[in-house]
Amino acid sequence: MNMRKLVGGNVKRIRLKKGMTQEELADSSGFSQQYISGLENGLRNPTVVSVYEIAEALGVNYLDLLRP
Repeated sequence: MNMRKLVGGNVKRIRLKKGMTQEELADSSGFSQQYISGLENGLRNPTVVSVYEIAEALGVNYLDLLRP
């Protein structure tokens, strides 16, 4: 299982479900839009802290980003 693609796909799915743009997620999470884009495309290897902070910005539990 490719965890980068799993986390990135979950971030994108939840972000779109909430009607957020990458820029809005970037603003609320403190990460750049380029980081969010790379994460959603499975190109970034997020740390545990990054996963937690992005989950907080999305208003979900961090485990929601790690579940298949």
